[in-house]
Amino acid sequence: MVAGGFIPPPYPYDRLDELRAVADGFEGGCVDLSIGAPSDPPPVEAVAALSASNAERGYPASIGSRRYRDAAMGWLSRRFGIEADDAAVAACVGTKEFVASLPRFLHLRDLSRDTVLYPAVSYPTYAMGAALAGCRAVAVPVDRRWRLDLAAIDPDDAARSLCLWVNTPGNPAGGLEDLAAIAQWGREHRVPVLSDECYIEFTWGAAAASILHHGASGVVAVYSLSKRSNLAGIRAGFYAGDPDLVGYLSEVRKHAGMMVPGPVQAAAAAALGDDAHVDAQRAVYRSRLNRLREIFSVYDPEAALPGGGLYLWVAAPDGDGWALARRAAGEIGALVSPGEFYGPSGSGHIRVAAVAPESRIDLLEQRMAARRGDTVGK
Repeated sequence: MVAGGFIPPPYPYDRLDELRAVADGFEGGCVDLSIGAPSDPPPVEAVAALSASNAERGYPASIGSRRYRDAAMGWLSRRFGIEADDAAVAACVGTKEFVASLPRFLHLRDLSRDTVLYPAVSYPTYAMGAALAGCRAVAVPVDRRWRLDLAAIDPDDAARSLCLWVNTPGNPAGGLEDLAAIAQWGREHRVPVLSDECYIEFTWGAAAASILHHGASGVVAVYSLSKRSNLAGIRAGFYAGDPDLVGYLSEVRKHAGMMVPGPVQAAAAAALGDDAHVDAQRAVYRSRLNRLREIFSVYDPEAALPGGGLYLWVAAPDGDGWALARRAAGEIGALVSPGEFYGPSGSGHIRVAAVAPESRIDLLEQRMAARRGDTVGK
């Protein structure tokens, strides 16, 4: 090992093994609310397309097939009124790899910049992408609504920035960002804004919003089928926005061999063309969030439904998210994520993913009801 070289930190969810063992001690086992992995079925048309695409033998287009990109543009137009330029939409192998690899590619384009700005409470891969590129990761403070505090960005950090990441609806806290202000800030400071909008279909507190509603110049939005269509296993996403940025990234990614497999592109196109399954899934997630809020209100009576996304952001009574995660595992057999996974500023919370099937939430309700009865009887 080279002295001072990069040493990967423990993967956050691997740190939950001890709590999982505690939760598994309950009859019926652990109810996993930690990772936001879908448990519901994907659309049947998408599954059928995986085996009927006839796209197995040839190399797929790195930018995405004509059908895939047309489906992506059709979805943006139909659902959100966004008319994307044909030259400004490209495929990615799920969005996590895009988030993780993007700083390295942007740094190669401009070696004078070495900083990635990202929300202080957020998906950990934003910071990890900077680390993998050998760049600086600088957390931008968030306000009480879990939105970026643009005024807190140091001008020196802005001058060195490769990009500013924004995530709306936000993971983990469900905040809804002021995308017009963020797009303007990026243009004024000549910093590309990367908007992770993988939860856009699950916006609860307002109309669904994209940074592309405020023009494509200097911005790129990133989308995923993992949550929208319960297709996390096939790794399909796309990005759209500034034609110059998308063109550069798609060319670099072509050289790196980043290709969505042909059958996956066919399945993704089928899923993007269907809205009915998403509308049904919206109702499922909204119901689960309400049920989980009632359960976890025992720990945080002020726990609110998120503005968007699939997660409850629950405050720990004593400000210790790990302690509350241990309580949830030991008292009702629920595995949740300590807020520290999403940055030190989140350490006083837990994240509860509304992904478990209804039968598993039934089990949590029964356990909590039994616990409440025991408490009352003492």
